[in-house]
Amino acid sequence: MKVNGEQIQLTKATTLEEFLKEQGYNIQRIAIERNDEIVPRENFSEVMLNDSDIIEVVHFMGGGC
Repeated sequence: MKVNGEQIQLTKATTLEEFLKEQGYNIQRIAIERNDEIVPRENFSEVMLNDSDIIEVVHFMGGGC
């Protein structure tokens, strides 16, 4: 599977939510695109990841002028 352009080998069947938590992501502050489709946050626990998936993780950041 590719995550933000980096190849990652899945070692077990896992949901998107489990994977994100294991990687240390704050799931309240990110958006996920899986295979060119946005995944709604409420579906993170239902989406099973595959070795062929392409995942993009986008962080929300504060700031401004």
